[in-house]
Amino acid sequence: MAKIVAIANQKGGVGKTTTAVNLCAALHQLGRRVLLVDADPQGNASSGMGVPKSKRPNVYDMLIGGRAAADCVVHTKAGDLIPTGKELAAASVELIGQEKREFVMKNALLSLYTDYDYILIDCPPSLELLTVNALVAADSVLVPMQCEYYALEGLADLMTSIKMCSKRLNRRLTIEGIVLTMYDGRMNLTAQVAAELRRHLGDKIYETVIPRSIRLSEAPSHGVPGVIYDKSNKGSKAYLALAEEFVARAERN
Repeated sequence: MAKIVAIANQKGGVGKTTTAVNLCAALHQLGRRVLLVDADPQGNASSGMGVPKSKRPNVYDMLIGGRAAADCVVHTKAGDLIPTGKELAAASVELIGQEKREFVMKNALLSLYTDYDYILIDCPPSLELLTVNALVAADSVLVPMQCEYYALEGLADLMTSIKMCSKRLNRRLTIEGIVLTMYDGRMNLTAQVAAELRRHLGDKIYETVIPRSIRLSEAPSHGVPGVIYDKSNKGSKAYLALAEEFVARAERN
């Protein structure tokens, strides 16, 4: 039975999609059966996995068009993907009229639960109906977070949203962990924020931190995750270490 993890943060620009793509690829390299669901209408996870945003059928067809999830899966060298497309931008409005609208993604993915070890969902950077669907479908939430004080405020908002979803729609939902991204150990502010997070949240913070990396930023233009584009890069090594820590935590519980 797959463990479903929503990768979410209501604040944009924190490395959410970079984390989704590279964690998927790193888990695949570790021999795990992994599926990445691109639920963000921007479609950056799809292009980062080398799949064009025009690919059909996609997440929109699964959620709105009634297509079977298996029909929407694309196999890549970095793991499996259900891509997105520009059509998904209208999905939040179209979902409003559906019965049990918050459970559409969960019900659509049910048929894939035995096919994978992990299903990762890349969420939009806002608490809209697509994100709510991902939180309802998920067992846990992985939060990429940049080490700055504005990010701390965004984290508080996200925690409130997760608690509300857990109370009203998905009682099994937990925090998988928080990943510190774009980490620059030379900056005092980075160290201060990291220390404050570890003091308040303890082992919810992953030991592995993701450093700033030009090579990770370059990788999407080549249609591959950073861990494939340049395995020797410090950012790629960090994501491989994160995948190992992620698996160790997930398979220990």
